[in-house]
Amino acid sequence: MAAAPSRSRRSVLAVPASNPRFIEKARDLAADAFFLDLEDAVAPSEKERAREAAVAALNEGGWGGRTRTVRVNDLGTAWTYRDVIALVEGAGAELDCLVLPKVTEAAHVRWLDLLLTQVERAAGLEPGRIGIEAQIEDARGVAEVDAIAASSPRLEALVYGPADYMASMNMRTLTVGGQPPGYGADAYHYVLLRILTAARANGLQAIDGPYLQVRDVEGFRASAGRTAGLGYDGKWVLHPAQVEAANEVYAPDQADYDRAERILDAYEHATTVQRRGAVMLGDEMLDEASRKMALVIAAKGRAAGLRRTPEA
Repeated sequence: MAAAPSRSRRSVLAVPASNPRFIEKARDLAADAFFLDLEDAVAPSEKERAREAAVAALNEGGWGGRTRTVRVNDLGTAWTYRDVIALVEGAGAELDCLVLPKVTEAAHVRWLDLLLTQVERAAGLEPGRIGIEAQIEDARGVAEVDAIAASSPRLEALVYGPADYMASMNMRTLTVGGQPPGYGADAYHYVLLRILTAARANGLQAIDGPYLQVRDVEGFRASAGRTAGLGYDGKWVLHPAQVEAANEVYAPDQADYDRAERILDAYEHATTVQRRGAVMLGDEMLDEASRKMALVIAAKGRAAGLRRTPEA
């Protein structure tokens, strides 16, 4: 299976499309990616205005090299199809991906794929250029996550939605991501690993959902550290203070990155010059499995902009 798409998503900034002040502020933040939100962050009476504002914000530019994304409304509403048409017709050349929320079956993603293809062609855009991120937010989505992850070549990432998932499971807590009382283990390990496994089996990225206590940066770091340790590529951020933390947590540290690059160099030399399948690097024996593990760390470091220490 191919590796996950190369767009860096360590920090994915949520920006309400109906709030001009937040849009302007977002342009100056060092998030890897952002999404202009047309869904939960926008009141029903403001949906159409937010849609127009998202088109304008994309066309105005100033986003640097960030991945430019919009979260459309879910398919249980009356707004989704018009969101897609307006965005692609109005700003398709400035749009990298659409986030589809509350995905519960593969047909949802296939619907979006087909509509995108039709609108891209009508707008004179290259069919297939705009990617899709599928947000898995409830028990039904988790139950169908394998089929969802394999549903479209446009799909780039699966995104975990913690609050709706917790509600769908009838968890007895009002704190998003908080451990429910009475359960002594990690109540979220299964769903996080389940989404990650489906993503990796289909060459996709896996993105963790938001941490709502926006001023608790240490709590954010702890939450992000758990999913980064599992192998997640990044996390949604809601506040400027969370951006720097996410960029740091989801990137390897310099020493690990340097070591990964040394492993790749040593293994390449062993297999191509010495024509051996294994090699010693210091006291460690390296083989093909070592190379695969090093590729993961090296790829994350390169995506984060790390440069190899000269003496390493």
